[in-house]
Amino acid sequence: MSQAGPRLLVTDAGGRRQIPIDKPVITLGRRSESDVRVSGVGVSRQHAEIVAENGTCRLRDCDSKFGTFVNGARTKEHVLAHGDRIRLGDSDDTEIVFLVSDEDASRERSAFSAATELRHMATLLEGLRALGSGRVLDDVLALVLDSAIEVTGAERGFIMLANEDRQLEFKLGRAIGRVTLSGRTFETSRKIPEDVFATGKVRIVEDLMDGGMAALHTGTVALGIRHVLCAPLRLVRYVERGEEHGDDKIIGVLYLDSHERGALRSQSARTALETLSTEAAVAIENARLYREALERAKLDQELKVAAAIQQSLLPASNRNGRFFSTAGTSVPCRAVGGDFFDYVDLPSGQFGFILGDVAGKGAPAALLAAAVLGMFGAEAAYQTSPASLVTRVNQHVFRRGIEARFLTAFYGMLAADGTLTYSNAGHNAPVLVGRDTIRRLETGGLVLGLFEHAAFEEEALRLAPGDVVVAFSDGVSEALNEAGEEFTDERLLASVNAHRGKAPQELLLGLLADVRAFCGRATPNDDVTMVIVRYDG
Repeated sequence: MSQAGPRLLVTDAGGRRQIPIDKPVITLGRRSESDVRVSGVGVSRQHAEIVAENGTCRLRDCDSKFGTFVNGARTKEHVLAHGDRIRLGDSDDTEIVFLVSDEDASRERSAFSAATELRHMATLLEGLRALGSGRVLDDVLALVLDSAIEVTGAERGFIMLANEDRQLEFKLGRAIGRVTLSGRTFETSRKIPEDVFATGKVRIVEDLMDGGMAALHTGTVALGIRHVLCAPLRLVRYVERGEEHGDDKIIGVLYLDSHERGALRSQSARTALETLSTEAAVAIENARLYREALERAKLDQELKVAAAIQQSLLPASNRNGRFFSTAGTSVPCRAVGGDFFDYVDLPSGQFGFILGDVAGKGAPAALLAAAVLGMFGAEAAYQTSPASLVTRVNQHVFRRGIEARFLTAFYGMLAADGTLTYSNAGHNAPVLVGRDTIRRLETGGLVLGLFEHAAFEEEALRLAPGDVVVAFSDGVSEALNEAGEEFTDERLLASVNAHRGKAPQELLLGLLADVRAFCGRATPNDDVTMVIVRYDG
């Protein structure tokens, strides 16, 4: 629509608009009451004014600190001519042109519209280039917000991202000048962001005071917010052909607002923002994955250290004493495991050995296994029988009140005369391999840690020189092959019989080789632990 008479063509981050000079004095400055409001650090609250009299328009500087400029020259007072360009202080982001002719105004509109588009796209591209630079999540969020505020001319903005339960969580708020705002500082209604997240559609509110909306957003209106723009952060999953895409996923929202009514009305700003929000979703998701990868790498390193520490807590695999020889090993199915074993030289001259299995796998089981090893080391020298030792360990574990954590254990004491006294606390029964017989060692009681006053029994046997005790965890008998079949106790007994007569270390290696051959390429499903003790006489 044609517009006659002198006017100002104002182009800024909020878009392009014409302001008619239809009253004696037009004010320019940073105040919200100004006829031409110009933001910027170098703009005074009441910076300049245009006085219309006797058919002329005269620009006057109002003693501003950083000056008023016409066509690049600083001036205190200037009679405006068609096409004059006005600049207040150092506000390079705002262009003001004095117009009279409709024809020339059309050309000016076209030129400044193109300039605005170029500035928006330049800002957008700068942001997108930085988004692909491998920054971490917080940097990406800040960059997205700063770019969005620059493109649209908003006063502030925030990003909310969906958590695992698909609930929006406040992540970061920013204001003009790249100022970070806390969630408490950035108080606003959650209704608009949640609606945009649910529908996946851009929401633009020209004025919260219109159409009865103020009642729905009382908290936001109370802060003086008038104009709101909220866009979904849409993650597009592309399929094989580049022109098609699969299911979209909304990962959060980008919210912008302003105190000035209609401040975000520029179509070019909205188009740029939609492009930015789509690219930002990809950048944010990549940053998330990058951060998760860093956290996984850190966790992997910590687990490697934990695995080294756990192995250092176990005794040396081979040990030869005056009347015995041993071999033991523990292979966790993860970085760390819940199986454990240990040896101890007792004050009575006997040799003590323990093998246990904590319920569960991974770090929690490994921590409890380490704790039980400490309990065993503290009690073994003072307890004269296996039953009394497992009783004490059971009480220690129970009193710690660790939820849903218990363990099985086998503890034996071997004397120089061949007497083996043992107690089995719910563990897989070890195998006693004699010259002509094979039997299981089952006497004992319940698993440890479930009942404080559980009672445990023990049994004493006389071994002959060459007799061997093979203790193992259920990770051996329940090892799975690629078809999902278990190794079973029967196969273990057959393997023990096949390697009968070998030294403990050779017997141990033979049993492990048979288990591995059975499992093939199947992924280990549990920790594998074995201890072999031979009475040498």
